[in-house]
Amino acid sequence: MPFWIQLTVPLLAFLLSASVGTILIPYLKKLGMRQSINKYITSIDGKKEGTPMMGGFMFIIASIIALAVGMVLFITFGGTYHLRADNSALYKLLAGLIFALLNSALGFADDYFKAVRKNNDGIKMRQKLIPQFIISAAFVYALYLLGDRSTAVWLPFIGNLELSWFYYPLMVCFAVYLTNAVNLTDGVDGLCGSMTTVSGVALAMLSTSFSSPEYTLFSLAVAGGCLGFLVHNLHPAKVFMGDTGSMFLGGFITAVGFALHAHFLLIIIALVYIIDALTVLIQRLYYRATRDPKTGKGKRIFPKTPIHHGFQEMGFSDNKVTLLFTGFTLLCGIAANLIAYLS
Repeated sequence: MPFWIQLTVPLLAFLLSASVGTILIPYLKKLGMRQSINKYITSIDGKKEGTPMMGGFMFIIASIIALAVGMVLFITFGGTYHLRADNSALYKLLAGLIFALLNSALGFADDYFKAVRKNNDGIKMRQKLIPQFIISAAFVYALYLLGDRSTAVWLPFIGNLELSWFYYPLMVCFAVYLTNAVNLTDGVDGLCGSMTTVSGVALAMLSTSFSSPEYTLFSLAVAGGCLGFLVHNLHPAKVFMGDTGSMFLGGFITAVGFALHAHFLLIIIALVYIIDALTVLIQRLYYRATRDPKTGKGKRIFPKTPIHHGFQEMGFSDNKVTLLFTGFTLLCGIAANLIAYLS
C-alpha cells in the first residue's frame, strides 16, 4: 500500500473528528445529553457533572468517512490491488464495521436512557448482554461464512491449539468480554481515546503483517478519529464519548483481531483493557464470597474498580492515569508486533 495513503487516512480522520466536535458539542448540550457522575467514585471532580456525552459520534463519523476515502484511494492507486482483491476481504471489512456499529447502537440506547433519566442508570447489564451475545455470535458466524473455518488458536512456543467446536462459544464470549472491557475504560478524561489511538496504530501494523490492507485502513481511520476526539476530551474534558463511542471502539478492536484470526496477539494488544475489566469481576466475586449474612457487606481487594478509578482514589490525577495506562498499552502493542514479526 502506498505510504501516502496510510498517512492520508488518519490525518483526514483526525481533522474530521476534531472539526465535528466544534459543531456536535453545543448541539449535545442543547439536546440535554449530559452525563451524570457516579457518586461511587468519590475522587472525581464534581465539575464533570453535566458534561455532554455521546461525543463518540465524532470519531465514528470521521473514521467511516476516512475509511471510505482510503479504500477508494487504495483501489484507484494501489497498484495491483484491484487484480487481487476478492469480495470476501471487502465483506469481512464490512462485517467488522457493522459489528462495531451495532455495538455502538446498543451503547447509544444506554446513553439515551441515562440522559432521559438524568442519572447514571442506563440499560441494565442483563438487558445489554443478551443483544451483545447475539451480535457477537452473528459476527463470528459471518467470519465463518466468509471463509474463516479454522477452529485453532495460535500460541507462541506451542503452535496451533485446536479447539474444535468449543472455539465458537469461546470466541463469542471473548468478543462480548473484550467489547465491554474497552467500554469500562471510559471513565477518566482522555483514557479510552488515548489507549485506543495507540491500540489502533498497533492493530494497523499487525494488519499489515497479516496482509490485510482493508483492516490496516480501518485501524488507521479509527486511530486518527480518536486522536481528533482527544482535542475535546483531554482533561478537563469538554465532552465524553459515552457508551456510544466506547462500545464502537470495543467492537472495532474485537473485529480487527478476529478478522485477522490473531487471538493471542489481540489479547496482548488489549491486555490493559482486559485487566482493567478483570478487576471488576474479581472485586464482585470476592465481595460476594466475603459478604456478612447480617450486614450484607463484603470485603474488597481494590479500593475502587475498574482499577483506573482505584488509581484515582490513591491520588493519581486524570492525566497521570491516562499517561500510565496508555504507556502500558504502547508497550503491549510493541510486544504483539514483535511477536508477530519473529513468528
